[in-house]
Amino acid sequence: MKEKVVPMTAPVNRLLSAQSFALMKQKQQKITMITAYDFAEGSAVADTDIDVILVGDSLGMVVLGYDSTLKVTMEDMITHSAAVRRGAPDKYIITDMPYMSYHLDSRETRVNASRLVREGGANAVKLEGGANSRLQAIRDIVDMEIPVCAHIGLTPQSILKFGGFKVQGKSEQAHDEILRQAAAAEDAGAFMLVLEGIPELLGKKISASLHIPTIGIGAGRYCDGQVLVYHDLLGYSRMQAKFVKQYADLNESIPKAIMQYSREVREGLFPTREHSYYPID
Repeated sequence: MKEKVVPMTAPVNRLLSAQSFALMKQKQQKITMITAYDFAEGSAVADTDIDVILVGDSLGMVVLGYDSTLKVTMEDMITHSAAVRRGAPDKYIITDMPYMSYHLDSRETRVNASRLVREGGANAVKLEGGANSRLQAIRDIVDMEIPVCAHIGLTPQSILKFGGFKVQGKSEQAHDEILRQAAAAEDAGAFMLVLEGIPELLGKKISASLHIPTIGIGAGRYCDGQVLVYHDLLGYSRMQAKFVKQYADLNESIPKAIMQYSREVREGLFPTREHSYYPID
């Protein structure tokens, strides 16, 4: 019998929805978000009370070893988003639209966003920037009933323009421009806004001025929620950014475990009878 193919489209009976997060902001309940990139990470987050999983294009750097996010493809994002969905079937998942997947025309933008939902199992998509073309992309996607999370400030897909991963909004002009972009993203229909790499007081001002919730990463204490990269939080990367707090040190514990395994094999301590099969088992 031919195996039934189950579509990856996210089920509609989620406990959380795009509207849930606006309500959390109104009630001053902080929103918790973490990235995840595969089945194992999704499964780990599924067993926690984290509100949102972000399948970020940061996978290009922390999983695929690129020096930026610019080489990440739609196929990468679909594959990893679908893997996270299998690991976390009941979590609200936002998946990044990678570089050049929403930059050319409305039709391609719509097709790519729909693929992340239909094939990647996302509940919503995220895109970077506050330029007019990005605002139109938000409108195009929202027009298809797909929720959009916007992302302004330090937008990693813009590092060629910025000259690296630098804090944004420090000058008066840059400060005012980010404020404008935040309001414009909300007006375009975004249901949530990620603020990355901006001064704390700018993050506070934006959060207070919008009806939609803000999620900070290096944007200070006053955002409506926070997001960290899975690997950074667990001490499983070389990330040393000021905004990162490590809650574990897997860079130390994992090599130790592997070295212990290697030593026990060399010394004949593993496997033992306990790890071997016999006819009476």
